[in-house]
This record gives sequence, structure tokens and C-alpha cells, in this order.
Amino acid sequence: MSKFYVVATPIGNMGDITFRAIETLKGVDLILCEDTRQTKKILEKYAINKETLSYPSDDVAGKGYVFGKNEKLDKIFRLLYEGKNLALVSDAGTPTISDPGAMLVSKIKEKFTNEEVQVIPIPGASAVIAALSASGLPTHEFTFLGFLPHKKGRETLFKEIAISERTMVFYESPHRILKTLESLVKFCPDKKICVARELTKIYEEFKTGTPVEILEYFNKNTEKQRGEFTVIVS
Repeated sequence: MSKFYVVATPIGNMGDITFRAIETLKGVDLILCEDTRQTKKILEKYAINKETLSYPSDDVAGKGYVFGKNEKLDKIFRLLYEGKNLALVSDAGTPTISDPGAMLVSKIKEKFTNEEVQVIPIPGASAVIAALSASGLPTHEFTFLGFLPHKKGRETLFKEIAISERTMVFYESPHRILKTLESLVKFCPDKKICVARELTKIYEEFKTGTPVEILEYFNKNTEKQRGEFTVIVS
């Protein structure tokens, strides 16, 4: 039986990684990466000398798969048939969560039985959980939306956020954070929100208040518009 490990990696601070993740990466035959250059920083930090391969995403995601059309996927399947153990990592955080690795795991589960390939999670850092844990907002029920659509369906989604009785969580880029806050001001001005920025990094920050208050803060502090954002709406 082959083992396919889904390994969480740091979301910012290199110390985010677990002992089990390090041991797993040292023990596998190949590490599948979102970006091999990013993963090699982690491998060098923890003296892990393993072959890496960027995993297929575009050819796998959504439109079916035909052998010979994706050499990387063929190689992954062949290694698993041969009994090799592989690890899947993303650039940061838990693979498959708002991440193209989800389609790869899906294809493996379609191709192999549980007796042939065992898919094993190696849990660890996740931006959505880290943000919720320190937000101070209700966490007993929440819905994770990943990255919001840029155009189609965006307004409809904000209307859903406005009427939701659950906490809503999503990721946002520095290029769209102000536009997103403006939409929250428009559709749910009275809700309490928390914006978590640069989680586990040097400039980690949590700002909590109404959408108007948070928008005003980021408009005044333009240097704070950089980085990676997790937005929580109570």
C-alpha cells in the first residue's frame, strides 16, 4: 500500500510547522509542491533533502483527465502504483483548503481504492482557523468562503453575508481589501467584523469593529493595505 500525506506547512512564521510534518517530509519518496521554490525554503530550514515536483492543477481541475495529457499526473499515479509514499504541500497552510491540491486528492481517490493508496492528513497551520481563534467573534458556527469571486456573483454573496446568522470567513488580497470593506459597509454596516493581516508573521495584526471603522483605519494607514488578509464577519 502507498501512502499519500497531505501535510500542513507554515502560514508565515517558519516555526508553525509540526514535528510530525517534518518527520513525514523526511520519510517520503517525493514531495509535491504548489511552488517548488517556496517549499525548498522550508526544506532547507529543516535539513530535508528530498526530490520535489510541482503538482498539476490547471489540467486536473474541472474538465476531466485523459492519460498522456498530463505527464505530471501520470508520474504521480505511476509512483503510487509502484508503492512509493508521497507528500502534498501548499505554499502556506493546509493543502486542499482553498488550494488547487484539492483536485489532485480527488483524482487520486477516484483512481485508487483505500486499500491501494491511503490518504493521510498531517494537520497543522491554517489561516482561517488561526484568524477565528484570536478574533474574539463567535466561532461555534462559521462558514468559510475561500477567496470571494472578483465579479460574477460577488454582490449576491455580500447579500448572503449580510443576512447570515453564522460567522462568515473569507480570504482577501491586498489589491481588493478596500473594495471588500466598501461592500461590507454597503451591505452590512451594523455587523461586527475582524480583519486579520499577516498571520504569524512579524507584522501580524487584528483589527475589530464595524465595517466603517475598519475601512477608515485602512484608508488612513495605507502601509497596512499590504499582505494577506482573512476577513471575519460576525
